Amino acid sequence: MSSPYKVLFLCTGNSARSIMAEALLNVLGQGRFEAFSAGSFPSGTVQPFAAEIARGLGYQAPLRSKSWDEFAQADATPIDAVITVCDNAAGEVCPIWPGHPVTAHWGVPDPVAAEGSNEQRRQAFQSACALLRQRVERLLALPIDRLDAGELQRQLRAIGHEH
Repeated sequence: MSSPYKVLFLCTGNSARSIMAEALLNVLGQGRFEAFSAGSFPSGTVQPFAAEIARGLGYQAPLRSKSWDEFAQADATPIDAVITVCDNAAGEVCPIWPGHPVTAHWGVPDPVAAEGSNEQRRQAFQSACALLRQRVERLLALPIDRLDAGELQRQLRAIGHEH
């Protein structure tokens, strides 16, 4: 690939799961991939445990909760793949994305909904991140530059159905 493969991770609030997925793919993708995250109804804040995990991975880019509208503008960076990571976002009507990216759903339990002590809540974020990491590693193993759009979409969707 001459330029990085661009992936947009979506979640309703863009405060935890999509943020962690963005950090994981940018760190593990080592320049082969460029990941972004956004939400349909962004919370405006990044969950502290998600930020802690992203920083722990070595992700240095600014973390911010933002609207998917930023990526649907005609002059926006063309995205190659859009992956929803929460069930609410998967069921929403998405914008028409410039460049007609492939789409997939990788549902991950919402760590923000976890109750209990701080340590129990932190564990919920770590569990969500571990599942996302498994899926990102599967994405990284795909021969992206040798798959046509239909096969790539099939492979990305299959990753979301694995546990």
